[in-house]
Amino acid sequence: METDGNSRGVAFFSGGKDGLYATHLAEKEGITVPYLLVLRTTIGLSPHYENLSELEKLARAMGKELLVFDMARGSEALAEFIASLGVDYLIAGDVLLEDHLRWVEKLAKRAGVEALEPLWGRDTLELAGEMLNEGFEYAIIAVNRKKLSKEWLGYTFRSVGDLERFLEANPGIDPVGEFAEFHTVVLRCPLFGGSFGLRAKERRESETYHWLKFELVRG
Repeated sequence: METDGNSRGVAFFSGGKDGLYATHLAEKEGITVPYLLVLRTTIGLSPHYENLSELEKLARAMGKELLVFDMARGSEALAEFIASLGVDYLIAGDVLLEDHLRWVEKLAKRAGVEALEPLWGRDTLELAGEMLNEGFEYAIIAVNRKKLSKEWLGYTFRSVGDLERFLEANPGIDPVGEFAEFHTVVLRCPLFGGSFGLRAKERRESETYHWLKFELVRG
C-alpha cells in the first residue's frame, strides 16, 4: 500500500488488540488516524461498550477523538457519518471472518472511502506473537461462556510465554480469539506512552459472556 503522506483514516475501535494493531499498522504506512469509532451494537450486550468510559481513557492517551455511533440508526446512516469525516480509509482489524470483511468493504464503498484490513488472512498464531513482539500487552475482559472458563477473566498477555501458557491450557481456542472466544483491552502499545493496569471492579454475566466491569489505571 502506498500513501501520499496526507491520507487520513477512521478506525473501528473497541479497546481490543486487533483493532488497535490494525491502527498501528496503518499509521506505520503513513496514514494519520485522528478518529476512533465505537459502535453501539443492537445485537446483544457488548463488554467493550459497557466499559466506554475506560475506552475514552485509551483514546485520550493516543490523542485521538473517540466517536460513538448507535447502530440502531442503521448501516446507511453509518456510511453517511463516515463520509462526513473527510477521511480516505476505513480501518478494521478482521482476520478470518468473511462476513464482517464484506460488511466493512460494502460500508466503505457507500461512504466513498477505501476499506483497509491490514490483518486480513494472517495466520492467527503468528499474528498474536507479532503483536506481543511489537510491544502490545492486553488483558481478557470477556469470555464466551461455552468456550472458556471465567477464571481467565483478567489474564494478561505480556509476552509470547503468556500466549503459549494460555494456548496450552486452551488448545481449541484461536490465538487471537477471532471466533469471539474472548475479548481484550490493550494495556500497552506503541500508540500511547506508558501503560495501564486493569482493575476489575465486578464480574458480570450475559447470555453469551462472563465479562468484567473494569477500570484502567495509569501504570
